[in-house]
Amino acid sequence: MRAYELFLDYVKVHTTSDENSGTHPSFDGEFALARRLADKLNELGLEQVKVDDKCYVYGWLPATAGCEEVPALGFIAHMDTSNEASGENVTPVIYNNYDGKDVTLKNGKVMSTKVFPFLSELAGETLITSDGNTLLGADDKAGIAEIITAVSELIESGEPHGDIWVGFTPDEEIGEGADFFDLDYFKAQYAYTVDGGDVNCIEYENFNAASAVITVSGVSVHPGTAKDVMINSQNVAMEFHALLPQKERPEHTEDREGFYHLTDMKGRVSETVLSYIIRDHDRVNFEKRKQVVAQAAETINKKYGAELVKADIEDSYFNMLEKIEPHMHLVENARKAIAANGMQPIDVPIRGGTDGARLSYEGLPCPNLGTGGFNFHGCFECITAERMDKSVAVIREIIRLYTKNNY
Repeated sequence: MRAYELFLDYVKVHTTSDENSGTHPSFDGEFALARRLADKLNELGLEQVKVDDKCYVYGWLPATAGCEEVPALGFIAHMDTSNEASGENVTPVIYNNYDGKDVTLKNGKVMSTKVFPFLSELAGETLITSDGNTLLGADDKAGIAEIITAVSELIESGEPHGDIWVGFTPDEEIGEGADFFDLDYFKAQYAYTVDGGDVNCIEYENFNAASAVITVSGVSVHPGTAKDVMINSQNVAMEFHALLPQKERPEHTEDREGFYHLTDMKGRVSETVLSYIIRDHDRVNFEKRKQVVAQAAETINKKYGAELVKADIEDSYFNMLEKIEPHMHLVENARKAIAANGMQPIDVPIRGGTDGARLSYEGLPCPNLGTGGFNFHGCFECITAERMDKSVAVIREIIRLYTKNNY
């Protein structure tokens, strides 16, 4: 069994999370995949397999004889897909011995090497895309398939190992993947999420994150009698937006540079609501960014002499680096495992967050491994079967290192 074979099956299950549902999980379809995964873990012989009422999947592979003192490791991936593109009726397309050139998807859209130069590096591999009408779902059904395959191979090999815990979460894409993760049940001492990009990448620092909801109140009257009376909240909202640094938006930043990102806007004359996400790797700069948003609201209110703008700012998660640094063996072993499989390990600061960021703050140090996928959250998402194989090999090598060295 190769990881991509499981992956091709899992991507066909519709699991798009819904941030407006108010339910846990946010989309009932996630249960369909959860139950399928639990069945697979039971089939492999894992113990304490369950799907709980919040749609979290757990399973435990007990340590082999003599390895009971090896630290328990966990491997975690998420079942939901982003709502930035459709995740329903996904039709994966396989390009055997891909030539490294532009790819014309089934719906006519072109994935070009000019826009995505990494494609040339995939020449000779087995490329997998969607048909162009949906995302593919490599984020993070590839991680799920790779974890299950690694566990399956470990069992078949008979190699010694400590306790291995497996966890699959719902609703990661809407920031709720760690909300109900049961760390009392999931008895790993350390863990890795398998939810990153290329397979040679190791991620152990991420954005500090907050959300900001800006509610702008206006005064609505008939436009024929509006002079000196009407206050159009939509215009005031645009004034507010203009006060935030234009060069500090996602489209102008990279690496560890933070940003303000307007994700949604809805309005009419009487009221407009703007939704932002605020991001920065540096905690001091992160706090300053939240102050900039609050001060912009104060500036508008002073200009109009009224409380027109209300800024509700809420922290989402923090940089996991602080919690990983005392356990850098997690990073070092990941680097060794990547190198052992013929790749140059690359440390990548995450321009986002993972379940592992929050779990690290809840007491489970949890850096992130690559899946071998690219272009997540859109119709140009892709992955290769060979890079999925390498991800499986990295997971297995990490298990060997912890078993051998008994950290």
